[in-house]
Amino acid sequence: MRTVGVEEELLLVDPDSGEPKALAAAVLARVAHDDPGQHVFEKELFRQMLEFATHPQADMADLGEEIVRCRKEAARHAGELGCAVAALATSPLPVSPSLSVNDRYEWLAEHYGIPTWEQLVCGCHVHVCVESDEEGIAVLDRIRSWLPVLRAISANSPFWQGRDTSYASYRSRVWNRWPSAGPTEPFESAERYHRRVADMVATGALLDTRMVYFDARLSVRYPTVEVRVADVCLGADTAVLIATLTRALVETAARDWRAGRPAPGHSVSLLRLADWQAARFGLEGNLLDPPTMRPEPAPQVLRSLLSYTRDALTATGDADRAEQGIAELLRRGNGAREQRRLLEHGGDLRDVVTECVRRTQG
Repeated sequence: MRTVGVEEELLLVDPDSGEPKALAAAVLARVAHDDPGQHVFEKELFRQMLEFATHPQADMADLGEEIVRCRKEAARHAGELGCAVAALATSPLPVSPSLSVNDRYEWLAEHYGIPTWEQLVCGCHVHVCVESDEEGIAVLDRIRSWLPVLRAISANSPFWQGRDTSYASYRSRVWNRWPSAGPTEPFESAERYHRRVADMVATGALLDTRMVYFDARLSVRYPTVEVRVADVCLGADTAVLIATLTRALVETAARDWRAGRPAPGHSVSLLRLADWQAARFGLEGNLLDPPTMRPEPAPQVLRSLLSYTRDALTATGDADRAEQGIAELLRRGNGAREQRRLLEHGGDLRDVVTECVRRTQG
């Protein structure tokens, strides 16, 4: 059974005002003092962000428990310094980001200018183990058209600098300002993938291979496929659903490759449109159905995803979990819908952040 690991980026906020707080360094110092030797939490580009990574897990219940535990630990350490954590992919309230002290981050700010300062956005990256780079590339070539569906499920960033953006995942629109971000054409072999990455770095436009921000890539640190399209999810249960579906997609793609079934040949142009559609409407409108690249109601596309991955989900014992998770998601909506509902009922964006702090911990 393939193991899965999750990286989540959380927003540090004032528990009363809801405004982002630049306290990541202090929180990490507190973590180092209280739990010396742990390597779960890390700093990110801005001091208003905190990242954690789970261990590889084979059982999705165990993964869910670890995500909840990490969120609670992050909240405890932040709380000791008078701030809180929120699983929000963008700050609903206006913010001026503070760059973390790091040579790499300073290079990004100098090299890319204003787009770097817009990157106070929080994502969820899912790592699924693969047996080799060749299998990993076969997977990447076959899951490309399904990644916008994961984007729609996770969408959790409707607000930006105090305004409703009209997008479900505005984080994705900001993230795609990096020159190496977005969907890719099929690579067909590991050799071609690594040559493409080397050629991109050789242009000098990127600092190194870690800056190849494809929607899905071979991890530069682990023997995994790393899927990077998801917003950080408001609820840990949605993060587990994303991880469950991602593992099923990886396993289904690997089986197709071993059976000699060719990868779909959708163009990057179509994939960009599918991704825009998912970011704009989330689960509230149509998505582009991956086999046909034609618009279909979001619930129908989610059923197509379950059908496509059914055998893999059944093999890992996750079929019921995935079906129930999709049904609950369609009932209540994704994080973007929940944030807008909170605004409709609560009055202002400060109340949205306050409630999201509570929901971050379940």
